[in-house]
Amino acid sequence: MRKLFLLLFLLPLVTMAQTKQITLEDIYKKGTFRGEFVRADFGSAKTETEIKAADLKDENGKSIGEPEDIIRTDANANIVLIRKGIENIYRRSSKAIVYLFDVASKKLIKLEDEKVLHPTFSPDGTKIAYVKNNNLVLYDIASKTSKAITTDGEWNKIINGNCDWVYEEEFEFTQAYDWSPKGNHIAYYKFDESKVKEYQFTEFDNKYNAQYTYKYPKAGEENSKVEIHIYDVATGKDVKAQYEQGDIYIPRIKWTKDDNTLVVYWMNRHQDDLKLLATNAQTGAANLLYEEKNKYFVEINDDWWFLKDGKNFLFTSEKNGYRHLYMNSLDGKTSTQVTKGSFEITNIEAVDETNKRIFYTMAYPTPMDRNLFVTDFNGKKATQLTQGNGTHRIQLNDDYTKFYDFYSDLNTPQIVTVHDITVDKKKNISSTLVKTVNESAKLKEKLTEYGYGKAEFIKVPNSKGDTLNGWMLKPANFDASKKYPVLFCNYGGPGSQQVANRFGAVSTWHQMLAQKGFIVVSIDNTGTGFRGEEFKKKTYLQLGKFEIEDQIDAAKYLGTMPFVDKDNIGHWGWSYGGFMSSLAITKGNEVFSAAVAVAPVTNWRYYDNIYTERYMRTPQENPKGYDDNSPINFTDKIKGKYLLIHGTADDNVHFQNSTQMVTALVKSNIDFESAYYPNKNHGISGGMDNTTFHLWSKMTNWILENMGNKNTQLPNKPAKQSKGF
Repeated sequence: MRKLFLLLFLLPLVTMAQTKQITLEDIYKKGTFRGEFVRADFGSAKTETEIKAADLKDENGKSIGEPEDIIRTDANANIVLIRKGIENIYRRSSKAIVYLFDVASKKLIKLEDEKVLHPTFSPDGTKIAYVKNNNLVLYDIASKTSKAITTDGEWNKIINGNCDWVYEEEFEFTQAYDWSPKGNHIAYYKFDESKVKEYQFTEFDNKYNAQYTYKYPKAGEENSKVEIHIYDVATGKDVKAQYEQGDIYIPRIKWTKDDNTLVVYWMNRHQDDLKLLATNAQTGAANLLYEEKNKYFVEINDDWWFLKDGKNFLFTSEKNGYRHLYMNSLDGKTSTQVTKGSFEITNIEAVDETNKRIFYTMAYPTPMDRNLFVTDFNGKKATQLTQGNGTHRIQLNDDYTKFYDFYSDLNTPQIVTVHDITVDKKKNISSTLVKTVNESAKLKEKLTEYGYGKAEFIKVPNSKGDTLNGWMLKPANFDASKKYPVLFCNYGGPGSQQVANRFGAVSTWHQMLAQKGFIVVSIDNTGTGFRGEEFKKKTYLQLGKFEIEDQIDAAKYLGTMPFVDKDNIGHWGWSYGGFMSSLAITKGNEVFSAAVAVAPVTNWRYYDNIYTERYMRTPQENPKGYDDNSPINFTDKIKGKYLLIHGTADDNVHFQNSTQMVTALVKSNIDFESAYYPNKNHGISGGMDNTTFHLWSKMTNWILENMGNKNTQLPNKPAKQSKGF
């Protein structure tokens, strides 16, 4: 009996001794918890022509080395474009030296001596288009000659074929031109940004520094004037698309299957009226194809398909309260809502025009889950092809008879399986498991070795009668008789989702904090996505109000739990999350004792107009909405501790947001801490220069020092630097 007692007593000690502690080095330097990459291989993939670095020699016989990017064309497997010296510009844009390589002759031709953007082949593979110095250029492969389609391009004035900053960031594309289906035309954007105000930031060096200046339209300020041109490749004729001018946006252009019809997406500045204009490529004349108005705003995405039958188009919309599929005829005579119900489509996986089927992923059975469905074009027969709770990420083969399922849930790493799609004589569709490809065995071993905790979903009531979705990760060796500090990890922006039933929603950093004695939680507040339009758009005209009220309600709710140290509840966030953290320590001063805000928006007047006005309209129209929820205006309320972090070269959320916050803090005589990272953008990252590790070390140690109690570990002491000679 005594031996059994001693054995039972020693078991926890043995287990603890065997469990490794997660370190910042594991996460940000060693890649200890990196998962395995699995490629969807259906066994029928096209064999791509191998490009050997040894064959890539310039006209002088000098090797250019390994390709950094290869662009191919289906029209000719023997020619490729190779990009070298890729230089990132903004979030989605980059430029590079571009070569044309003939695989058969092994001939390598440099298209330009300088870096260019967006090189693409024509559909027939005989020509190449690209953007050089804000001008669109056409290159003929046979004659090895180039021709400038535009000549008026100029930095900070005129852009052809490439987006201005705000379109790239907020309408989420950067290549601003597109070949027609047969390659007879190129439709392109022309941005006149000459009246857009400039923003500057300093690029620091070892001597006199430099100023980076670019056009950035802040809320309420003037935008670029946008024209859409259609260029005839054979004749060189250039026509301008005709549409209502004024203070408007053109968030998309898309060709139909007809080589002479371009659809121009016209939107008013309030972004609550969207028109699709079918535009004649020869004349530029247009007629209204579709219009959608919304009492809040219309979401812009790429879910538009102009079908091969030349008669119909398919799209998604929130116009009936949830994001669903619709089928409209091009003549405007018929419109069908294909999918229905109080659940949201999250992704269109494929449109099978031959069999008239649509494969889509839906947030079902809860907003946190994702499952695959298929429906016919008229929406009469929808079938669920994956089952249960969790996230199914899908990749279908070319003929839609098989799919790879990359599945995970909150606590289960990725499991990859292959499934057959079968259709019986009555047209009933089902899926059958063929094999399991990968179960993340190595990663699972690491999770066990390092004692990963199990997170749990929680439901949190707010003061408005809503129930908020959340997850909670309790400390390692949790003891309900003890009281633990709580760290909220929140983003909270419009349409976002942090509380998702997928592996990775709870990060390894969260797990490390739990090992150090913290309860880590995430709560998706009002305004977040996949719960219907009204829940998401309730924050309209007052960003921050309902969001922070929900975070405060959640903190109060958790504070009633017997194992929560209610006097030690902190809030962490980045970007919109940093805005939320800054509101937490100001407006939420009664419940939040500490906050870490990384690259925060501190006043929406400082942010770009497309994003901000979508939710707030202009400051001139809605000054109260801007001022009543700006952390800058409530610094005098701060009682707790505040850490403010920003990159000085943030082209997105300007460093100005933090400097103006500091000015307000000083005026209110509030003590705070700050850290800035020179020449770093919104992501504040870097492996070679140690930025990523330093940033996360800074935040971790600050949280341990300022939020820790007797049940948490002490912060790590910084490593001593070796002395020089």
